Amino acid sequence: MILRINEILHTLQGEGANTGCAAVFVRLSDCNLKCSFCDTVFDEQFGCTLKELWQRISIYPTRFLIWTGGEPTLQLTSEVVAFFRERGYRQAIETNGTRPMPAGLDYVACSPKPEAMNLLHKNFPNGVNEFRFPISADSALPPPVVELPKAYHYMVSPVFVGESCEKPDELAVKRCIRFVLDHPEWRLSIQMHKLLGFD
Repeated sequence: MILRINEILHTLQGEGANTGCAAVFVRLSDCNLKCSFCDTVFDEQFGCTLKELWQRISIYPTRFLIWTGGEPTLQLTSEVVAFFRERGYRQAIETNGTRPMPAGLDYVACSPKPEAMNLLHKNFPNGVNEFRFPISADSALPPPVVELPKAYHYMVSPVFVGESCEKPDELAVKRCIRFVLDHPEWRLSIQMHKLLGFD
C-alpha cells in the first residue's frame, strides 16, 4: 500500500482540545472539498509505503500520530490504523466530516464544512471527540449542540486570511467570541501555531 503524502511534521498540536501536545502530523494529499482558507499545498506530494512511513516517524519521541489533510479518509483505512496501533501509536484524525471513519482511531476531531452537515449523524453514529467549526466573517454559525452527534468538546475557530492564511480574520474572531459568550457550552479554539509562528 502506498500513501500519497504532502508533509510529515513533528511539532505541537496548535488547535483544538489537544493544543500544546507533541505530535507527528502526517498530512495526506487529496481532498473532496476546496475550502478557500485551506493551508495545504496539494501539488506537493510523495509516495510512502506503511513501513517507510513508520521508519520516517519512529525517529521522533512522541507516539501521538495525527492524520490530517486534505481529507485523510480518502486514503486512511482501518488496516493503516491497525499497522500503526501495533507499533504503539495513539492516533487522531482531523476530518471535514463528509466521510465515515476507519476503525481503531483514538481521537476524532471534526471540522464540519457545509457539505457535511447532513452527513454527521450517519458518519459519526457514536459521536466524536471534538467538533471544531471554522468560522469566517460570513459563514453560518454552528447549530445547537442537541442537533449534533455527541462530542466531548464543541469549539469554534476563526479562520485565518491573507495570502498564506497567516492572520486571523478580525470579524470572524469577534463572531466567535460573541457566539461563545451567548452559548457557553462552546469554547474558542485559535490556531496557536499561526499566531506563534511555528509549523
